[in-house]
Amino acid sequence: MVFSFTLAALLTLPTLGWADTTPTTLNAANTGWLLTATALVLFMTLPGLALFYGGLVRTKNVLSIFMQCFAITCVVSLLWLVYGYALAFGDGGGWNAWIGGLDKSFLRGIATETLKGDVPETVFSMFQLTFAIITPALVVGGFAERMRFSAILWFTVLWLTLVYLPLCHWVWGGGWLAAMGFMDFAGGSVVHINAGVAALVAALMLGKRRGFPTSMMPPHNMTMVFTGAAMLWVGWFGFNAGSALGANGSAGMTMMATHMGAAAGSVAWMVVEWMRHGKASVLGIVTGMVAGLGTVTPASGYIGPMGGMIIGAIAGVVCYFATQLVKRKLQIDDSLDVSPVHGVGGILGTLLTGVFASTTLGGVGYPPGVTMASQVWIQCVGAVATLLWSGVLTVVILKAIDVVVGLRVSRDEETEGLDLVLHDERGYNLD
Repeated sequence: MVFSFTLAALLTLPTLGWADTTPTTLNAANTGWLLTATALVLFMTLPGLALFYGGLVRTKNVLSIFMQCFAITCVVSLLWLVYGYALAFGDGGGWNAWIGGLDKSFLRGIATETLKGDVPETVFSMFQLTFAIITPALVVGGFAERMRFSAILWFTVLWLTLVYLPLCHWVWGGGWLAAMGFMDFAGGSVVHINAGVAALVAALMLGKRRGFPTSMMPPHNMTMVFTGAAMLWVGWFGFNAGSALGANGSAGMTMMATHMGAAAGSVAWMVVEWMRHGKASVLGIVTGMVAGLGTVTPASGYIGPMGGMIIGAIAGVVCYFATQLVKRKLQIDDSLDVSPVHGVGGILGTLLTGVFASTTLGGVGYPPGVTMASQVWIQCVGAVATLLWSGVLTVVILKAIDVVVGLRVSRDEETEGLDLVLHDERGYNLD
C-alpha cells in the first residue's frame, strides 16, 4: 500500500529538463551561483568534515584530523594547478577515453575571459578542485588515529594522481564512462564509491586500532560532530546543486531532491536505531543524514524530490545495517564508517540513479533509445569499474608507501596519541 501511494505521488510529478550547457557569452547569474557553490563545497572540508571527523576520534587525536584535512586541502590545490585540472578535464588526444592531456597544466591558456560553457573556466576549475579536495579527505576516516602524517601526504599525492584524476576524467571529462552514458551528477562514483573503497582497503591494510573492538572508543566531542554535520548538510547544496553549473531550474530541483534525501536518510536511520536499541542518538541521526546525502548525490540532478526522499530513506536503512556488518560482524576498523556510509551509499545511489531518472518516476528521462534496464546496466558498469580501479590501485599505493616511509605509527606512539607524537600539540589543555 505504501509503495502504491508513493508510485501514485511520483506519477503526478512534472518531469525535469536537461541543463543547457551550450557555450555562449558569460552569464553573470550562473557565474555568481557557481562561485557561491564553490565556497560551499570548500566549506564542507574546512571546517565541516574536519569538525565532523575531529569530534568522532579520541581527544588525543583531534588535532591530527584537523592537520590532515588542512594539509590535504593545500596539497591537492597545488597539484590541481600544476597538472590535476589538465589531466581531469584536458584533451588527452588518442588517450582521451582514459585520461586528459597536459595542455591546461598550470591553467595554461586560460585567461580572465576564457569560458567553460557560460561561466569563466577559472570558476569551473575551482569548483571541480573542491571535489578533488574532499575526496581524499573522506578517506582519512578509514585510517584515523593510526597512520603516519608523512604517509598521508604521500598517499594524497599518489592517490589523487593515479586514482582520482583518471576516474574524474572517465565520468566528467569526456572519458569512456561518459561516452557510455553513465549518470553521475555530482560524485556518487567519483567521490563516494571511490573514497569508500579506498578507506576500506586502508583499514584492512593498516589493521585495527589498539584495543579495537574490545575497548570502547566513543566520539570525544559530540557537539563538534553535530556542528560539522550541520555544516556538511549546508555545504552539500553547493556540492549537488552547484553541479548544475547554472542558476536555473535544474539547480533548484537538485537542491530540493538533495534536501529530501538528507532528511529521509536521517529519519530512517533514527527509526531503525530507535527500534533496535530503544533510543535515538545524535550520532545516529547525523550519520543517517550523511548516508542520505551521499546516496542521493549521483542521482540528484536527474530525479524529482519524491525520488530524493525514497533514495534517502533506503540509504538510511541500508547504510545503518552496513555499518553494523562492517564494525560488529566483520570487525573491520574503518574508524569513521567511510566504507559502509559513503562506499555502500555511493553504490546504492549510483544504481538507483538508473531507476529514478525515469520520467515515469519524476526524473529527467534517458537518452534516446535507452531504457531503464539498459541504464541500470550502464550504472553497474560504472560502479564496478570504480570499485576495481580504486581498490586495486589503493592497495598498490599503500604497499609502496609502506616500503618507503612506513604506514603506521608504533604501538607506543598510538597509545600516546598522534597530536603530541606527530605535531607536538594538544587539542585541549585541561591542566
